[in-house]
Amino acid sequence: MKQYHLVVIGMGPAGMAVSAMGAALGLDILAVEERKVGGECLNVGCIPSKALLKASEVNFSAFDMKQFGIDNECDMTTDTHKAMEVVREKIGKINNKKMMKAFERVELVLNEGPAEFVDRHTIMVNGKKYRAHKIFIATGTEPIIPPIPGIENLTDDQLLTNLNIFNLEKFPPRMTILGGGAIGTEMAQAFSRLGTEVTIVQMGEHLLPVGDKEAGELLQEMFEQEGIKVFNSTRIEKIEVKDGIITTFTDKENFESEKILVAAGRKPVLEPLKLEKAGVRYKKQGIIVNRHMRTNIRNIYAVGDCNGLALLSHAAMHQGMIALMNALNPTPFKFKRNKYYVPWSVFTKPEVAQVGMKEHEARAKGLNVEIIKRDFVTYGRTVADGHPEGFIKIITNKKGRILGVTIVGESASEIIHEWILAIQKKLTMFDIMMMQHSFPTIAMINKMAAEDWMMKKIKNPLMGKIARFLM
Repeated sequence: MKQYHLVVIGMGPAGMAVSAMGAALGLDILAVEERKVGGECLNVGCIPSKALLKASEVNFSAFDMKQFGIDNECDMTTDTHKAMEVVREKIGKINNKKMMKAFERVELVLNEGPAEFVDRHTIMVNGKKYRAHKIFIATGTEPIIPPIPGIENLTDDQLLTNLNIFNLEKFPPRMTILGGGAIGTEMAQAFSRLGTEVTIVQMGEHLLPVGDKEAGELLQEMFEQEGIKVFNSTRIEKIEVKDGIITTFTDKENFESEKILVAAGRKPVLEPLKLEKAGVRYKKQGIIVNRHMRTNIRNIYAVGDCNGLALLSHAAMHQGMIALMNALNPTPFKFKRNKYYVPWSVFTKPEVAQVGMKEHEARAKGLNVEIIKRDFVTYGRTVADGHPEGFIKIITNKKGRILGVTIVGESASEIIHEWILAIQKKLTMFDIMMMQHSFPTIAMINKMAAEDWMMKKIKNPLMGKIARFLM
């Protein structure tokens, strides 16, 4: 039996990072992928959802050109079938030979079934065994279908998740979405802007429950302006189907629709692995790893969503990178995952992005913090662009140390990166203020918020006396 340096189970973002880096280092690598290279993110997740969101944004703007002073007299129709065809076409272009070139030196076992452990150094796929010095598990997660009475009566065509939603040939007249997180909100806006009547039903108190309350409330306000109905703190009692119409019964109202999208969480895919044969410990949330991404078995690492730490593609890629560096490092000085802050972004309009501590977390901990908040409507660029909705909220301590940032608004997912680096490198509001920002970029609002912090500091009687004395 051939002995590989590495075996990688799963070729989503985490597994691809390990495989590509390992191949670049000249390691002998075997990668196992049960379905498609790219995993859920590329094929049925973040990438196709962004393509669909772009199509919906263009469609929405086309029917609202008067906001830019353009009178549109021509007749337009929305062909949702073609919109979804474009999404699939774009995924095909990404998932092509050029992408696979990075894995030319990787031996790939594709579409031969799931991998299972034989022992701590050996796996088996479709009856064939493979052995390696080190094994990286990157099997990801799958959607949770909540145990709602009657949901089992829905057909595969009526019950949608991220796994099948991008296969739709025709958009439904009405859709009920269970869940107000990233997937639920992004798909709600995409489908609404392409003509579907959308209702979001969720248990959370506000949209994006893991995020800032004000951000969720502003997003809901914008959704409702576009005709999307949002029901928070709502318990679903049962689901019934009659003559192709799905009725969702809740403790508030009942909702009729032709489709239901379940976006109510995810769970790790662990059962096929037979982890007990390798002695790997795990729990319901995922495989247990230490700060270096290693399991309790010294030669086995678990990276990405399968460990339940952060269900985000960029976190998966980063975990894969530091896990491989740690696996190759013979010294005790390893890269620790908790030293690197994990941001998240939601690509609705307006966008929402967040890193570090949220306001309610700081309050709950009793920290003596300052909240700096600046609205997008105060900046000429965002007003001129027609995107005045939104704000930036920064949580700092008295010395200006940045603890967390939430941004809602145009390009929030882009301008959050300045704050990620600031928090990670322990920079202060003074550092942000003293950094020159190109004007009039949207990122200038970061500097403006830092200037607001400084103005609060200097607006006190003592500073005034000192300034007058120095004059």
